[in-house]
Amino acid sequence: MSFLWSSWSHISYTEYFIESCIFSLFTSLLFSSINQPPRMHCQTCALVTSSGHLSGGSRGEEIDRAECVIRMNDAPTARGYARDVGRRTSLRVIAHSSMQRVLRSRHELLNASQDTVFIFWGPSSYMRRDGKGLVYNNLRLMNQVLPKLKVYIISWQKMLQFDELFKKETGKDRRISNSWLSTGWFTMTIALELCDRINVYGMVAPDFCREPQHHSVPYHYYEPRGPDECAMYISHERGRRGSHHRFITEKRVFAKWARTFDIHFYQPDWSPPPLPANQTLEGTVTAAPLVPQKT
Repeated sequence: MSFLWSSWSHISYTEYFIESCIFSLFTSLLFSSINQPPRMHCQTCALVTSSGHLSGGSRGEEIDRAECVIRMNDAPTARGYARDVGRRTSLRVIAHSSMQRVLRSRHELLNASQDTVFIFWGPSSYMRRDGKGLVYNNLRLMNQVLPKLKVYIISWQKMLQFDELFKKETGKDRRISNSWLSTGWFTMTIALELCDRINVYGMVAPDFCREPQHHSVPYHYYEPRGPDECAMYISHERGRRGSHHRFITEKRVFAKWARTFDIHFYQPDWSPPPLPANQTLEGTVTAAPLVPQKT
């Protein structure tokens, strides 16, 4: 759903801001003469979460039929998981906190044969290039050992823009509330620029955990004895001390975006309820049509 080549008579702040966030988003670690962000465009993307809701759903073949398959962190596809989550990976978005787990599973996850693009994000202190950035140092070494991998990081300037997008969409300052954006936030925003249609697998509706009879599943499909997903979401949403993710708040934003963009949710299957007839999407303003420009 490329914003660079579209024209609108009505443009929401979200549409404009996502475009400004994504354009020139990445800093390449491919030490070549041309420092360009990854050039990807997909008509249909399968954005596969790490949720326990994926277990037993047998969505793997459906996921693999998408033009591009997007995964997060160290979520595996081998070891018997392919039936439910598929085998292919076109793009993997990885948090700084998952770096070591990815390296431990490098023979499976860091496989250049699939031509996967890897995007790492993290606070600026982890991405420093003066020898003190832990994640950057590991990525530089990875690039030397596995030179065929397409490895990128999100620049610190763009990290600030992701924060600003969260604040504009929620009214909450991420830093003041002692929270971190989740990998899902980065992944969904990136997918909005790369994909015309996004099929999200394993993401529950914002109010799912408030339902008295909601189905209990593990937070990760590959950790069946791990924490309960809803318990994790509620704990993080209510947490005020230390660093937390606002998982439920983010899902409310995703549901809002699904009313504007071509986003669909599966396993569990749900759609955002329509707005009342007298209500419009917050932040929508009238603007002159945009003229497509070459980049």
